[in-house]
Formats: sequence, C-alpha cells, structure tokens
Amino acid sequence: MVAILVNHPLPIAMALALSVAYLLHFSLVQADRNGGFSVKLIHRNSPLSPLHNPSETPSQRVTNALQRSINRANFFGSTSLLPSSNDPESTIISDKGEYLMKISIGTPPVEISGVADTASDLTWIQCMPCRNCYKQKAPLYDPKNSNTYKVVFRPSSQCQSVSGTSCSDEDICYYKRFYRDGSYSNGVVSTETITFNSTSLGQTISLPQIIIGCGQNNSGLFNEDGSGMIGLSRGSMSLISQMDSSIDGKFSYCLVPAFSQLNSSSKMSFGNNAVVSDATVVSTPLLSGDLKSYYFIKLEAMSVGRKRLQYNSTLMTIAPGRGNIIVDSGTTLTMLPKDFYDRLELTVTKAIRLKRVKDASRYLSLCYKTKSTITAPIITAHFTGADVKLKASNTFIRVSMDVVCFAFKPITQGNAIFGNMAQTNFLIGYDLKKEFLSFKPTDCTKH
Repeated sequence: MVAILVNHPLPIAMALALSVAYLLHFSLVQADRNGGFSVKLIHRNSPLSPLHNPSETPSQRVTNALQRSINRANFFGSTSLLPSSNDPESTIISDKGEYLMKISIGTPPVEISGVADTASDLTWIQCMPCRNCYKQKAPLYDPKNSNTYKVVFRPSSQCQSVSGTSCSDEDICYYKRFYRDGSYSNGVVSTETITFNSTSLGQTISLPQIIIGCGQNNSGLFNEDGSGMIGLSRGSMSLISQMDSSIDGKFSYCLVPAFSQLNSSSKMSFGNNAVVSDATVVSTPLLSGDLKSYYFIKLEAMSVGRKRLQYNSTLMTIAPGRGNIIVDSGTTLTMLPKDFYDRLELTVTKAIRLKRVKDASRYLSLCYKTKSTITAPIITAHFTGADVKLKASNTFIRVSMDVVCFAFKPITQGNAIFGNMAQTNFLIGYDLKKEFLSFKPTDCTKH
C-alpha cells in the first residue's frame, strides 16, 4: 500500500501532464485522509500551458495534433517493431517529449520534469552517475543527496514486479525500456518518494516508496525539457497503479475543448473526489484487451441520429468478454476499423447538407466548407450498458478558418481508439476496483 501524506508547505512548484495529451499543473484543490484530491489539467495547446507556441496558427496546432494521433494509433496497432519474445525488454511509446509532467523526487524534494505517458508503466528519470545521458536542461538527479532513495535488489518482489529486468553480480535489479523510435533507457530499479505540490493551498502530497527507474544509460529522441518518463498506464508499476489502494482505485477527469483557446483548465481527481454519480451518469465495464496495460471497453454500435450501425469489422477479431476499443486521452481523433468507419462516414454525409471539400493536411477524409459552427446530428456511442451522446463539438474539428472535418479516422490494423475530442465535456470516472468506466455530461469549464 502507498500512503498519501499531506505535508507542510515546501518551496516547490509542480505540474503533471496526462497521458500524452494533457499537461497537468498539480495545484491541490482538496485532500483528505482517504486519498481524495484534485489537480488541474492543462492541454498543451492552451495559452496556460508552458508548451504553448504563440507563433503557431490554430490550423498548425490542429495539424500537429492530427499527426500525433496518427503516430499514437500506429503504436497501438503495429507489431512490426516489437522485440522478440525472448528479449527481456518492454516496448512502449515515445512521444518525443511533447507532454511534460513536473513532480518532485526524493527527500529533500528535487523538481524534475518527465514525459507523461498513459502507454507506459515504469516511471524513470535520468540519474547520476550516468554513463550515457541525453541532453537535458535541468541538472541530473543525484540519488546520493536523498534520504529516501533505495536500490532494489533481486530476488525481491519489487524487482520481480517490474517487467524486463536483469541483475548484476551484486544482485542489483536493472531495467530496460526500448521505444519504437529507437530511444531507450537502462538503469537501476529503485524506490523513492514522489511529492506533488499545491500552490493554492500551500500543502504537499507525498507518495513514499514508489518504484521508479534510475536511468544511467538513456538515449534517443527525448526532449531536453524532460528528465525521463512518467508512467500512467494500467500496468502494475504505473503511478496510477502504485497509488491504487490509497485512492481506492478511483480517478476521473473532465476535459475542456482542446482548441477553444479559453484560459480555462481541465481537472483530474483521485480517490473520494473521483466518484462520478447522479441520474445522468452511464457506466460500462472496463475489460481486458490484447494490450493489457490500456483501458479497454466494448463498443456495440454507433448511431447517427436515429440510424443505428452495429459495430462489427472483418479487420478485427475480438474474443468474447474482451474489450474492442481503447479509451485514450492521449489521442485527439477517434480511430475505427476502416470497414465500419466507411459505413459511419456514409451515414454522416447523408445527414449533413454542406459543400464537401478536401482537408489540406490530407489527414481527414470528410470535410465541409463553413465558417459557422457546423450543425451535425448527435452521434451516439453505444457501449455495453452506456449510451454516450456526442455533440458536434465532440465529432467535428475546425482545421482552418472555413473548413471543419469529421474527427474520426479509419484504421486497417490494431486497436480502435476513443479519442480525447470525443471525451471533452464529459466527467469520466475510472473505478479500477469495481472495473467500470462512467460518463457524465458536464460543462468542464465550470467543473
């Protein structure tokens, strides 16, 4: 069990980024002894984000987001670059440092930044002594200066719980992480205290004895603003999983529209603060899938207005009782098998009477010429036990001043993805103990 400790004020600032798409500024809103607390989420394109590039046009930001969605979908779908089953390695995705999480490590706490990734399990940072480290702006973390840093040895249960480990002659537990773009991190499996800071309440929350990787051989396409990787997946060693008992397996988020340029932030909650309940809530089971670290649910059909399309595909075979779509906050678009997508797109075109045009970026296939807010039918995602009604703001994205496009994309292999545009203005609650996912229609700018 990981205890959440509310500490006295410390002179540190801390921010966290969700998955791969949302930068979270950890400013504690509420905390209690049962593990309930909330944090702000700031999308990377928000004017509030330190990653915001004011020189980019709105169209450029959208194009970049579409490209990231495609890259991420390729990761979820492709197996051509995976290591052989005999290699003691774990293959995960690298987003090249686009989304950063700031946390504090050790005692006394030292602020570091890492790439936040819902597709990664182990949290690792660059550490001294480092034989080979990529360039980073911040000083390398020196565990010798921490009173709470401990090396993990084999054959301890802590070492065995981390995939892809090996041991030295001194029985020190080592990890290896390889990424699809050729980047990698190798180092020592360790335990350390992670601290989240609240600038609003002047309090800090500490998580003692968190299993991390102390990277001593790291190279590749990592951003120099980052000091490592923060794992937020469903895997057993992710930060979410290690907090599990202290937050009772519950977390939630409410995402504001990503490209609105509003100076408003989203919010992520843990523990008691993450309970999603009232008469408007619909819930669906969290299921296993062929990628065990991700959040799978089952999509049964989609409706365009009253026209219901049964969700089936000859491109993807799903075993009974398993999920068929990943809920991913790190992907902008919703990705669907091409044969089903074609039927969905055809039905949408019959319901919208606007001039069709081409997307200049060529990423999206169904686009319309309009400077106004598009009038589009409600598209309902029929998950098992939960009908989630998507408005035009969930299903269409403005790619230029006078062009809007359908924010869904066909794929020919891999896993379907329910992207973050479809999730905006819903309070979405994860209960990992009861294994269900809940949706509540919410104005997230006021949540």
